[in-house]
Amino acid sequence: MQAFYFSLSLTYDECESLYQPGINTVVMTAENGKRIQLPTKNLRPHVTRSGIKGRYRLIIDNNSKFKSFEKMA
Repeated sequence: MQAFYFSLSLTYDECESLYQPGINTVVMTAENGKRIQLPTKNLRPHVTRSGIKGRYRLIIDNNSKFKSFEKMA
């Protein structure tokens, strides 16, 4: 398994695009510089009234399949 870390800071208005038809993925750059494509459905649970803010960890398996995306404490 591999873990990638992201620092995100998006306003609520910027997060609206996560819900638009036809936009199914986002491309983010991890702290190590690697670009990762992630389905928008994995970000939606983290949207709050203020948007998405904080440090997050993405875990994928050895076949590059999604395992989890969680906010770090």
